[in-house]
Amino acid sequence: MSTPHPSLRYPPTSARASYPSFLSVQESVLLQLKWAWHGLVDAFRWDLVISTVSSDPEIRANIYKSLLLNILSLFSIYTFDLLLLPLVKDQQKWLHRNVGWFYQILWLFPVVGLSFYLNSSWCTIIAKRTYALQYGNRALSQQQPATYTGMLKSIATSAYRVVMVFTSVVVSFALGNIPYIGSITGFFFLCWVDAYYCFEFVWIARGMNLSRRIRHLEERWAYYLTFGLPTAALCTWGSTLANAALFALVFPMFIIMAMHARPLPVDPYSPVNPENDMIRHPSPFVPIRLPIFALVLFLNDWIVKVLTVGGGGSRSRRSLSDAADNVEEARLFDAQSSQPTESNPTRARIHIGRRKLD
Repeated sequence: MSTPHPSLRYPPTSARASYPSFLSVQESVLLQLKWAWHGLVDAFRWDLVISTVSSDPEIRANIYKSLLLNILSLFSIYTFDLLLLPLVKDQQKWLHRNVGWFYQILWLFPVVGLSFYLNSSWCTIIAKRTYALQYGNRALSQQQPATYTGMLKSIATSAYRVVMVFTSVVVSFALGNIPYIGSITGFFFLCWVDAYYCFEFVWIARGMNLSRRIRHLEERWAYYLTFGLPTAALCTWGSTLANAALFALVFPMFIIMAMHARPLPVDPYSPVNPENDMIRHPSPFVPIRLPIFALVLFLNDWIVKVLTVGGGGSRSRRSLSDAADNVEEARLFDAQSSQPTESNPTRARIHIGRRKLD
């Protein structure tokens, strides 16, 4: 019996069926605009903020404390900017010339610094309580054991966060100085940075380490661009210190919105429902993932490398970066059980390819 030619052993449509199918450019752009609109809507869900604050006394108490302290900070900042600074301008006497410095050192900087420190702890309490109200107390994880290693890793994680905040500010100012496109580029980057810190609590609650959080945002860039737009627009008109105080003022409310938000798309590599088990990927001409934080992460690694020279070498550097990726997974909450599992084998293949890209 003769053996059939290899080309005749399989159905003629198998090669075409195995080739990926793509959406058109127009369809992909419309999807990005839809997700951007969804992000803007989620950033104005003040009804959720009001209902959450009014329903829980613990959240309400911390919101009130945060509002009062940040209003005091703003009042102190604008008192200096609008009242003291014009009065002491062009003064000849030494005391009159330096009254602004005394005001800043003895009052303004301590108040603002205390405000930021307390606001961070209050926001953590608000995030924990909001998450517990939404998903139940069973979603809360056990706190990290108070061991020497755990303490070192927590310190390393906090240090890496400080470095990341610093590098984000540096990159934002650098982008703003680019000719012609600097202002809009810096503003867009600030939108993504604000959205990142609004969602950081819920991402940590779901066990996402630093690399997964960055990837999650960069693959849903349209949604997070518009979610961070209101805070970025609010915090671009005053001085640097005033803008930071304004962000701290509204930050707890946007944490509550982020806890209730549903970022889109669910699967950026398969954004529409498969038809006849055929997955349609976005158009190659519309990017799925933008390297928004690539420069920030590069600067983070460079700064950590410089700081660890002579203080333990690569081992110390590894402990810092590993802590940023591993320690935070169970630091606040453990919501692994609430995460949906991938049951579709075609989507599993997409996730395997995604990990290879990372």
